[in-house]
Amino acid sequence: MLNQNLTWHWSFFCFNRVMVTVIRSAAAYQSKTVRFLHVTFDTTGDSFLAGDHHGNIYVFDITRNRFRLVQKTGQACTALAFNLRRTTEFLVALADYSIKCFDKDTKQLVSWMRGHEGAVSSVSVHGSGRYAISTSADTAQLWDLDTFQRKRKLNVRQSVGIQRVFFLPLSNTILSCFNDDSIFAWESDTLFCKYQLPVPDEGPRIHYKAFAVTRDGKILAAGGRSNLLHLWCLDTRQLLRVVQMPPKVRTVRQLEFLPDSFDGGASQTLGVLSQDGVMRFINIQTCKLLFNIGSHDDAITAATVSPNGRHIVTIMDNGSLNIYSVQCLTQDYNKPPPSLVKVVSGGECSALTMKVKSEAVQRPAKTSGRRVNTKVLRPPAVPMTEDKENELPDGLNKKRLVTLLKAFGEYPAKYRMFVWRSLLRLPENHAAFSSLTDKGLHSAYLSIQERYPIKSHKLQRGLQRVLSALAHWAAIFGETDYLPLVAFPFVKLFQNNPLLCFEVVATTIVNWCQHWFEYFPNPPLNILSMAENVLAHHDKELLQHLIDCGVTSQLYVWPLLETLFSEVLTRDEWLKLFDNVFSNHPAFLLVSVVSYVTCCRAPLLLCSHKEDFEYFFHHRNNLDVSAAIKETYRLMESTPADIHPRNMLDDFQPLTRGQYPVFNKYPTYIVEYQSQERERIRQQEVDYLRERQAVQELRAEVVQRQAEDEAWYTQQELLQQAEEKRRDILQQEESKLAEQRTRLTAMKRELKVKELQLMDAARRRFLKHQQDQRLTELHRLDEQIQRKVCFHFSHRPVFNME
Repeated sequence: MLNQNLTWHWSFFCFNRVMVTVIRSAAAYQSKTVRFLHVTFDTTGDSFLAGDHHGNIYVFDITRNRFRLVQKTGQACTALAFNLRRTTEFLVALADYSIKCFDKDTKQLVSWMRGHEGAVSSVSVHGSGRYAISTSADTAQLWDLDTFQRKRKLNVRQSVGIQRVFFLPLSNTILSCFNDDSIFAWESDTLFCKYQLPVPDEGPRIHYKAFAVTRDGKILAAGGRSNLLHLWCLDTRQLLRVVQMPPKVRTVRQLEFLPDSFDGGASQTLGVLSQDGVMRFINIQTCKLLFNIGSHDDAITAATVSPNGRHIVTIMDNGSLNIYSVQCLTQDYNKPPPSLVKVVSGGECSALTMKVKSEAVQRPAKTSGRRVNTKVLRPPAVPMTEDKENELPDGLNKKRLVTLLKAFGEYPAKYRMFVWRSLLRLPENHAAFSSLTDKGLHSAYLSIQERYPIKSHKLQRGLQRVLSALAHWAAIFGETDYLPLVAFPFVKLFQNNPLLCFEVVATTIVNWCQHWFEYFPNPPLNILSMAENVLAHHDKELLQHLIDCGVTSQLYVWPLLETLFSEVLTRDEWLKLFDNVFSNHPAFLLVSVVSYVTCCRAPLLLCSHKEDFEYFFHHRNNLDVSAAIKETYRLMESTPADIHPRNMLDDFQPLTRGQYPVFNKYPTYIVEYQSQERERIRQQEVDYLRERQAVQELRAEVVQRQAEDEAWYTQQELLQQAEEKRRDILQQEESKLAEQRTRLTAMKRELKVKELQLMDAARRRFLKHQQDQRLTELHRLDEQIQRKVCFHFSHRPVFNME
């Protein structure tokens, strides 16, 4: 049974500050521990995957105190990756150099990716969950997680190995780090080299082995075989500083930034795991040691920090898992907003200034064993019943915040986002927001850059994503023309956190934009009438002047509301105004419009043309925002109850946890009609574009055919000319051949005559030769006859006469 082999050892706030210890024991030998190898968190940070040496993959749910076996791979894993676009899927790199994708709910194999010739040391997933980079010693490969096909492959020389290749957060940039300490940045779409970080010339080589990047993707920390850390600014591509760790640190094995809920992604706490098994957490600005985990006897081999910064999971030297609560580790030094509000209530401005400016954090006291101990804080006292409505999340109190706000006019810039999140009580519904973003871009905002061009592509994409999520949440937001004007200031402010941006905009719409959509698609005449009634009570002369000039509330109230003052205020002025808006009743925004008009009464009384009023309420003016805010508070207190917007608007209602509420406060039939008309127009446009494309293709085909015909006729003419030339050449050749034949016949005739002459001469020579032979024979016969006659006479007997 699984529960017999895997045990959880709970030890809340014990001496080593370990919240949970997880030990995996073998089935046959309960005393033998199966080592965990790798751990990875999901996007929420409340659950994580862990793979052991036997190839078992477990999912642990920290909040529910549960775990379950989700896969048996049969071989040890070398890397794990979560956070895919399909949230139930995860990647496992195995010892056979392959990468497999599994579904943790169905426990089915989704895909199997091969291509590495060495062990995969790390897998990095893009923020969208659509791409992944797997890294081994000799190559890095880019995978498309929709098709599970390899898109690109990075090969390097054997002499220069790869340390790590990973995606930068909130961007399409790939960072590659090599053994020679060179670091390159690449565009993930084109793999174009964007820049290279300069290799430091001064000082000893660090031999980079460990890397970490802040959530905003601006700071890179790098360490290696040294006690020095390099902090790089990726925007300026310069080395910010060199941090020297204590002498006990000789090698940096791993670096992890510790996220904070209100740091805007610019993490200030860095965890440094060294060769002694101790992970030290330091502040990268003050370079002070904050706390540490692990020890020489209980060494850490690897650590993983949850995305929300609430938990740290470490793999110990004995193969077990330790789960730490970051809140317990940091409670001795991390007390920002609660302490700040306490000082304000005491009325000591000097102490407040010190608190806000103070960045140094003292280290907790050490024991004789040089172990950093943390102090367990007691839970806060239960608030009184009558003050419960003022209690906010994270221990803040709304009354004290408003006291601070009235004293200084605005919240500290460092804690503004944290205070806003507390005031608005954002639920941070990750799953619900993911379900909206998974639907993709809404058809109404596919070409938003044509109507609202923005220089920054990052802001353009962020605005498009938030607007699409709003349109998928409620149909009317796909038809509202001024919604981009409402959302853009928040998109620019929360550009690194789309979830918070969406929930801030949604909370603003639900509360401060009440009854705006009841007269859709027209401006909210009821809201404009409220503002006009307040203006009539406090400044009848100015209202009469506006009426005399033909200026209605649609011209002097609605431009300020539909843009949330973003057109007429600077960034700092707008932030100061909305510090007060979010701290008060939803009617405060509407009264702020009236106070803006009354504070500008002098220049408005000088205007007489409608065009001047239109220009005035769409451009920045010489206005003291602090005075306008004070005027707003005065109007909130002095406006009679019968015309006060507070009595006509509902109190603040935060978004619900888990799922976003249904938004249907608008004429659905008009929105549905407009949506249908828009869809009909879009379909007609698609048909028109398709027909135009068909006509263009037909026209292109006709032109191509004409060109082909002309080319064919030209070719035929060329062939005919070539044929005539060849005929002429053939006739010339035939004439030459006839002449040659004539000459050949004559030569044959001459040869025949010569042959006859030779034959006649030879016959004559032969006859002459025969004649000569006969004559020679006759001479020879004559000679023989002569010899014989002579011989006869010489041997005749001679008779003597004696």
